[in-house]
Amino acid sequence: MIRLIVGEKGKGKTKVLLETVNDAAKNAEGNIVFIDKDLSHMYELKNSIRLVNTSDYNIKNTDKFLGFAEGIISADHDLEKLFIDSFKKVSLANDPKGDIADALRELDEISEKCKVEITVSLAVTKEELPEDLSEKVVTAL
Repeated sequence: MIRLIVGEKGKGKTKVLLETVNDAAKNAEGNIVFIDKDLSHMYELKNSIRLVNTSDYNIKNTDKFLGFAEGIISADHDLEKLFIDSFKKVSLANDPKGDIADALRELDEISEKCKVEITVSLAVTKEELPEDLSEKVVTAL
């Protein structure tokens, strides 16, 4: 299952995502991974959460990002939850009804297949998303 935290830039999506990931770590039975564009939130995450900095890798388009995320999932059979901050920046997708929607749908399929809950923060409004994805919004700021 994929869960979306959406809102315009600067509305506090990352803060909500950080609270959510840290709360999840309290009761996690498996591993948790937090994907971000840099290491700026390293000290805000509980030490049991693995932080992955996408700028350390050669991600040049959305397809490469999806392969990267699927690789993280496939390499950790104990992965319970995956959190992705700044989705537009880390995935290099930018059209809410085009490549962003396609990438989120693919992540949702991966999530269902691999039984990993994926939570994504995304700088778009709920209204900008297609209807099938707006149903996945858990927080709209």
